Amino acid sequence: MDSGTAYFESLVDAGDLDRASGLPGWTGRHVAAHMAANARALGRLVHWARTGEERAMYASPQARDAEIEELAGGSSAGELSRLVKETAGELREDLGRLTEAQWGARVRTAQGRVVPATEIVWMRTREVWVHGVDLGGRFEDLPDELVGALIADVVRLLELRGEGPAMVLRATDRDTVWHVTAPPGSAGPIEAIGPPKGGGGPEVRGTVAELVAWLTGRGPAPVPDAPPIGRWL
Repeated sequence: MDSGTAYFESLVDAGDLDRASGLPGWTGRHVAAHMAANARALGRLVHWARTGEERAMYASPQARDAEIEELAGGSSAGELSRLVKETAGELREDLGRLTEAQWGARVRTAQGRVVPATEIVWMRTREVWVHGVDLGGRFEDLPDELVGALIADVVRLLELRGEGPAMVLRATDRDTVWHVTAPPGSAGPIEAIGPPKGGGGPEVRGTVAELVAWLTGRGPAPVPDAPPIGRWL
């Protein structure tokens, strides 16, 4: 999370936030505003874990979108850069105050999943790295183990939502495969490494960077006959 935060902040400082980002309809301003709002939202989950007082990440999807638009349109690039750093620092400080017992407290994500507070760190980690790509970074820049974790995360969420489809993801630049084994409507396990097993569906081959770009909606399918997939987050 700390490395990803530094990566994202460097791209905010080096780029032109008025330019279009890698997300349709969003400029760099929107991405920076979203990350500041995300730090605040995750901070509300930390408060929930620490005090037991329930606090939703966002009041509603509409409130989330309105906050992003307000920050993106009402702040200069310098102000957005400072806000990104301030809110990231506040979140890091709040996380550091959690006790061992509080790390196990259950909180609810914006998607409605109930997870332990330890999940907050991963939620922020994937945000800073992936949105860094939206600001001009590359998935090839990401640490190897993080890219693998991102692929497993997308597969897990697709399965939990019953969206499938059953398939085998094979990395061409490392000896790793990911099996999406659950049929639509069920939540099966993810087998991270090993040979394909029967009934795995079509095989999609690509570098890990190509696979994660496709799975997160930030790149084309690595092969022309790849099955359609649902959205990640």
